[in-house]
Parts: sequence; C-alpha cells; structure tokens
Amino acid sequence: MNGAVDLPLGQAELTFTASGDTLVRRSVLPSGVRILTEQVPGSRSATIGYWVAVGSRDELPAIPATHGIHAHPATFGSTHFLEHLLFKGTTARSALDIAISFDAVGGEHNAMTAKEYTCYYAKVRDQDLPMAAEVLTDMLTSSLLDETEFENERGVILEELSMAEDDPADVANERFFEAVFGSHPLGRPIGGSPETIEAVTRSAVWEHYRANYRPQDLVVTAAGAVDHDELVATVVRSLEAAGWDLDVVAAPVARRSAEPATIERGSRVVVVDRPLEQINMFLGTPGLVATDDRRMTMSVMNSIFGGGMSSRLFQEVREKRGLAYSVYSFAPAYSDAGVFGMYAGCSPAKAPQVAELMLAELDRLASAGVTDAEMQRAVGQIAGASALALEDSDTRMTRLGRSEITQAEFADLDEGLRRVALVTAEDVQHLAAELAAKPLSLAAVGTVDADALAAILPDQD
Repeated sequence: MNGAVDLPLGQAELTFTASGDTLVRRSVLPSGVRILTEQVPGSRSATIGYWVAVGSRDELPAIPATHGIHAHPATFGSTHFLEHLLFKGTTARSALDIAISFDAVGGEHNAMTAKEYTCYYAKVRDQDLPMAAEVLTDMLTSSLLDETEFENERGVILEELSMAEDDPADVANERFFEAVFGSHPLGRPIGGSPETIEAVTRSAVWEHYRANYRPQDLVVTAAGAVDHDELVATVVRSLEAAGWDLDVVAAPVARRSAEPATIERGSRVVVVDRPLEQINMFLGTPGLVATDDRRMTMSVMNSIFGGGMSSRLFQEVREKRGLAYSVYSFAPAYSDAGVFGMYAGCSPAKAPQVAELMLAELDRLASAGVTDAEMQRAVGQIAGASALALEDSDTRMTRLGRSEITQAEFADLDEGLRRVALVTAEDVQHLAAELAAKPLSLAAVGTVDADALAAILPDQD
C-alpha cells in the first residue's frame, strides 16, 4: 500500500493490502450498508463494531408545528439514552439473553457515544464472530425501547451523570468545551445533562432511533481473525431476518462537511467553585478539523508540548517546579472544528502560576520553535505508540470506523509514519503561532479567584 486509500461512498468494492500484510476489504451494499474488515495474520480473536454517524451534536431542540412542517420533540440526551437502551432487550432477546451471549464465550461487549458517532462493539474469539454479529445486529435493528426499561434506564443515566458530576476533572472538561465552542453543538456534553435526561420522552428517543438507525446509516467494521465474505453474508442474513429490506437501493448517508465552522467563544473564564484540595484546570483554543492536512503537525506539536514525561509542560510544570502531579496537552478533532487544550491539577494557591506557565510555554513554542532533538523524539514517540496500539484489534476496528465516517480515506501505519516524517520544525512553529493567536478559554473547578485567572489571559476580545 503506497499512500492513503480513498473511500468513495459510490464505490461498491475495495480490496488492498496494508502494512503488516493485513488484508483490508470494503463492501458498500445497494441498500447503503457499509462493511469494512481488516484481516490480521495470526490473530485468533476479532473486534466488531456497528456504527452510526450520529452523536450528541446531532440532537435537536423541540420544533413546533408550522406551515406544513410537523412538530418535532426535543431529542437532547437521546443518543446517550439509546446507547443504554439497545442493551435492554429486543423482540428476540432479553437484556439477560444479550449479556449471556457474550459472557458464555468470554467475550466483551459495550458501546461508546461520542459527539459525532455512536458505536456498539464486541470482542470475541474467531469462532464466535458470527454470534457477535447476529446479536449486535439484533440490538441495533430491533430494540424494544420498552417503557418500563426506559424509565429504569433514566434513573441509571442520572446516576451516571451524578457520578461524573462528582469528578471535578470531568466537570472542568465539560465546562472547557462549552467555553471554547460556545453555542456550537460540539460544546454540548456527550451524555446530556440531568435536565435533558429528565425531560426527554420515550417518543422522542424512539423518533431519534427510527430516523438515524437505517441501512444507509450503518457502518460495520471488524478487525482481527475475520473473513470478509463470511462476515458480509452474516450481516446481510441478520439484517434481513430483522426485517430490513436490503433490496431498496439507497446511497450511504453523506459525510459531514469538512468546512471549518465559525466558532464564537462561549466564555473567557469559567470557575465552578467547590471546596476541593486541588484545582482542575483546562486552558485552550479552537484547534484543527479532523481532515486538516496539518493533523500530523498537530500530533508532533502535541507530543513535544505536552504529550509525555519529556514534554515541555511536564518538565516545566512538574519536574522543575513541582507545581502539579498531572499536566498534559490534547487535541481532539471533529469534522468541522477542533480543540487544542492543556490540563493541570494543582493546589488552588498555585493555579495562577501554573496557568501562566502553560501560556508562557505555548508562546515560547510559537516564538522560538522546537529543536531537532525534540522533533526526533516526537516522531519516535508517535511511531512507537501507533505501532503498539495496532497490536489490539479494538484499535484496528476503531480505525476502520473513523476512516469511513470521518476521514473518507484509510491510512495504514506506514502511511501515517510517512506523513509524520514530513513534518518540519517550521510547520510546528507556525501551527503553534496560529493557536497562540486564537481566543483562549479557561475552565477550572475548585476554590480559586476567577479574576486572578482572568488577569493571566491576554485580552483578545
């Protein structure tokens, strides 16, 4: 494989060999269902995921009926609700049946809700892959969304949110995204809020389910010990048994626009006052979209800046001054927006100094650039971490899903490392300068003076 392989929505079949002699195949069925596999030599297990490109950002407010437009209930919280409810029983299986199916073979099954997609997945031995596909198909297509289970799960989700609310790092993270993204849907919490979970109705969740869980929305990915043709046959058989009409021709749903969104900062400084021993603090700016050509530059920059124990943030804040136990940077990316952020957990008295140091390091990166030694170390870190991650079929399965849903291309390990090697020190400095010039937002949880933190941030309004 030389270079990335494009994944056109209109191409029915694709087959190619990736690094490590894995065989990648992709089939787009006439109904719009997409199935991607990566067969890994010597593997005895497989991970399979059922994806829909619908996440928390896609939930809608209530829309009243107007001239020819039907009323639409508020669906805030529906994505997280569905993640729970699809495990609670179908027309053919109870919740206990679903659990037993995987427990009886030593398998794992779970789901993840994100801002732009939801994935239901399982990891099993090779011989149990057909069973996993059949059960996940049943869950995805035939969930009952039983009224009693719905109300029970409402309580479970509220407990989950309460647990997250007791974690100051989680609270600070949510406030940070709200501060950076403002009114953009990416600023909403993935799991919903107690208010939206309390308010959402079963009919709204049912409507969200029926509108977004259709053949043209479904992406199935599997990696490890998997035979593509056998998996396609199993998926098709299971979908038809569930009542999906795969003879109806439909194009896969269009991918999200990669045009960068206009982001208006929600807040400059947000402080949630709590009597804690430590401040959990996030500081950052809008970043890059997921398909930006500079994503590898961002990876290298993030590695140098706050991606490990040898990074600048770790060395300056923790090792040299002992101001924090945990300090790092991160750079999540979405279809039309992204974030570059820094985190530190420190005592309240040290929070202003830590924030000042983090900003100073970003400014130093933007003005003075990076050294050759830092570049070499970052490339080595990314190469090693990428290779080690791909020892796990979960990572390979997830890479297939994100490639199909967001990237519109598949880049194997060799291609990724080739792109990383092309990044220059000048690229890193230019990106750092761009980020440093963007409006900054700071979110903190603990007992700290908001004015003292605000005084550290440059006036960018």
